[in-house]
Amino acid sequence: MKHELDKVRQCIGELVLGKDEEIKLSLACLVARGHLLIEDVPGVGKTLLAHALAVVLGLKYSRIQFTSDLLPSDILGVSTFDRNTSQFIYHEGPIFSEVLLADEINRANGKTQSALLEAMEERQVTVEGRTRALPKPFFVVATQNPMDQVGTFPLPESQLDRFLMRVSLGYPGPAEEQRLWREPDRRMLMEKMGPCCELGRVNAFQDMADSIHVSEELLQYVYRLVDYTRHSNDYRMGLSPRGGASIIRAARAWALMEERDFTIPEDVQAVLPSVIGHRLVSATDGVGADIPSLLRAVSVEAGG
Repeated sequence: MKHELDKVRQCIGELVLGKDEEIKLSLACLVARGHLLIEDVPGVGKTLLAHALAVVLGLKYSRIQFTSDLLPSDILGVSTFDRNTSQFIYHEGPIFSEVLLADEINRANGKTQSALLEAMEERQVTVEGRTRALPKPFFVVATQNPMDQVGTFPLPESQLDRFLMRVSLGYPGPAEEQRLWREPDRRMLMEKMGPCCELGRVNAFQDMADSIHVSEELLQYVYRLVDYTRHSNDYRMGLSPRGGASIIRAARAWALMEERDFTIPEDVQAVLPSVIGHRLVSATDGVGADIPSLLRAVSVEAGG
């Protein structure tokens, strides 16, 4: 299993250079049946990473460019009247894909952003009173520009909470950036690259992650982390039960990628920044949580 997932990571790494840790987190997010939020400045490879995940895994890919005039029907689909049959025919929107890129999601207004809520939580959409199931797997990768850029709308907490992980790519290193300039465009290379694993393996990966063992001791460790955020004055609001469950799901996926059938505290610590960084807000300066301080505080409380 680790060999298969490592091969997938290597294939993506040929396209998205110098971002091994971010690629591993993104793949773990997919394996954990989550959704991924990528926040960074334009031009660092956010869209490329989403497309590369779909290509190397052999998944159907759609991209929606979020703009201020985008409507929910542009995402979910719309019915049109057919004169020949005298019936309305539903035309599926781009959301009916296995990997959906919501590009620059925070450039759309709140009404359009909310069109994704049911899909991300229930893996289904309700249009004109009828519920339609989405494909399996269904993985949303949303990119977000920094909030100080012109024309952005902040994502509400309820929307942020639907993303299992948030990552930031950052600028590539000197060697990787010069390699990008030297070699052909990565999109051209991606066109020549096919799936790096058997089709349908993603569902198998997800089922395996679900079966990874979580001990009572690890559950208690995660609970102490969650409970500390609820009672500490360091945060505006503590983690919800869904936030705690997200840590467990991500840790299971990380353990699978490390070729283990059980989780350990190091799995939790590896995924924690990306899982809770967008869920916790500092009570003093309004920025994200200080993860090392949180881990130290809980370790002290536990007597470790």
